[in-house]
Amino acid sequence: MCGIVGYIGKRDVAPLLLEGLQRLEYRGYDSAGIVITGKAAAGRPGTLKMVKAKGRVRELEAKVPKRFAGTTGIAHTRWATHGAPSDENAHPHLDAENKVAVVHNGIIDNASELRAKLTADGIVFLSETDTEVLVHLIARAQADTLEEKVREALRHVEGTYGIAVLHADFNDRIVVARNGSPVVLGIGEKEMFVASDVAALVAHTRQVVTLDDGEMATLKADDFRTYTTEGSTTTATPTTVEWEAESYDMGGHDTYMHKEISEQADAVDRVLRGRIDDRFSTVHLGGLNLDAREARGVRRIKILGCGTSYHAGQIGAQLIEELARIPADAEPASEFRYRNPVVDPDTLYVAVSQSGETYDVLAAVQELKRKGARVLGVVNVVGSAIAREADGGTYVHAGPEVCVVSTKCFTNTVVAFALLALHLGRIRDLSVADGKRIIDGLRRLPEQISEILANEDEIKRLAAEYADAKSMMFIGRVRGYPVAREASLKLKEVSYIHAEAYPASELKHGPLALIEPAMPTVAIVPNDDLLEKNRAAMEEIKARSGRILAVAHQVQEKADHTIVVPKNENELDPILMGIPLQLFAYHTALAMGRDIDKPRNLAKSVTVE
Repeated sequence: MCGIVGYIGKRDVAPLLLEGLQRLEYRGYDSAGIVITGKAAAGRPGTLKMVKAKGRVRELEAKVPKRFAGTTGIAHTRWATHGAPSDENAHPHLDAENKVAVVHNGIIDNASELRAKLTADGIVFLSETDTEVLVHLIARAQADTLEEKVREALRHVEGTYGIAVLHADFNDRIVVARNGSPVVLGIGEKEMFVASDVAALVAHTRQVVTLDDGEMATLKADDFRTYTTEGSTTTATPTTVEWEAESYDMGGHDTYMHKEISEQADAVDRVLRGRIDDRFSTVHLGGLNLDAREARGVRRIKILGCGTSYHAGQIGAQLIEELARIPADAEPASEFRYRNPVVDPDTLYVAVSQSGETYDVLAAVQELKRKGARVLGVVNVVGSAIAREADGGTYVHAGPEVCVVSTKCFTNTVVAFALLALHLGRIRDLSVADGKRIIDGLRRLPEQISEILANEDEIKRLAAEYADAKSMMFIGRVRGYPVAREASLKLKEVSYIHAEAYPASELKHGPLALIEPAMPTVAIVPNDDLLEKNRAAMEEIKARSGRILAVAHQVQEKADHTIVVPKNENELDPILMGIPLQLFAYHTALAMGRDIDKPRNLAKSVTVE
């Protein structure tokens, strides 16, 4: 979602902030802004200088004056929640006297009520945002220090926030706070940084502190301190970020999406490395904090995620049922947390999130923890909120994923679920022979992924043939259905072609009414015990003059075109069958001239409801 960058030190701040905003562009946004503190003159307090612009960071950069000097500042990229994209609604926001500046990620739930009270007191609002309410609350606070002013204002606020605050009268510091939206401090040499994502920091420092919910921090050029919103001091120990700044570069590719698709063989090798135990035909997942006795006591597994992570969870649930013989299912975390679910002490809950900060997933984890459930996290970002809140879990080690749509992280997440399923299966009733079979299949994945990616030119040609479609249907059975759902999502995310996914068995129960020559179908057709059932579904489509693109292990006679993928073990085939459809979505969007890395209306890390 929105991005925050801040700096205090000795360097010229504007170029640093603009660079940081550019590194956060992948999160999705519609406007950007920057504010810096001017130096205080004798007998006069400091000043705030601000520039904001609707559109991309390049539009903001073009508006920044050449003489825009300062050594402290905060900046923001906004994804609209309150008010349409505009210069006025862009962050930062200032109070009436231009003394207080705030950038904010999240949503203030009681903003309308607070706005009404402030308006009645004579405050004139210049934007439609919820954030401007917070600015005026800080400015009106009667406390003597900036920390106390922010703390007093936050006592009136309900909702989520990650904020950074400047004050002209306290120009030696930046005060930040977190509740439900990420805030990361970067520790430098006589300089300090703050951001909503480590991507904005790693070019300058790899020493970071991630704030917890209910925690604040004061940054000065030569030190920092952390404390709760109630004022109690907290202990913050910097950790080292494992990703280098180069990990966020395009590496010679035209888009981040293409780069990240092409990295999948190496990414899968990374998630497997050091985890396979050939002696016992199992894997080591030390971070689970779940011993063998506890694992055998699990009676059910519930997987929670959103979007792509939810689809990965669906495949994960099937892997767990097949290999560990534990009943498992996946559910959107956004639905789970609102339906007053029955929390069973014998159920193991697994929270899935690329960023580890997805608000709906995090809120579900917190509710589960409140009710005494055991929760594991499957996340990509080390030290993220879900990783810290969960009882244990595993990292997927996909590396930084910059494109808004997820590709390599999806694949690595499914592989991580395969490892979890194998681990649980070998503790329970999975034989040594089957354990070895799955391990051999896992080891084949990187080479088979490379084989699929080598066929990119053919997939590009097929994408051009289908790019004129106004709508497409994706179908699959059992293992193939979550693959169809994820492929459908990828196509609509980047190409804006309407796409639907259905179980192939459901065609005759309604969706066949849509089939016609102008409505192509993508069919997931693995060579398993449901092969003939899938062929029968294609017969139904062809009988109604529908076009079919099959993804299969061998050419399908009933399909107009087939993308052939290498065969692995039946349980692992879904990992491979989704990858050519990532390329299909990419090249379809490319043929249509879409902004692939920044799809309209979408954001990478969804940290609001």
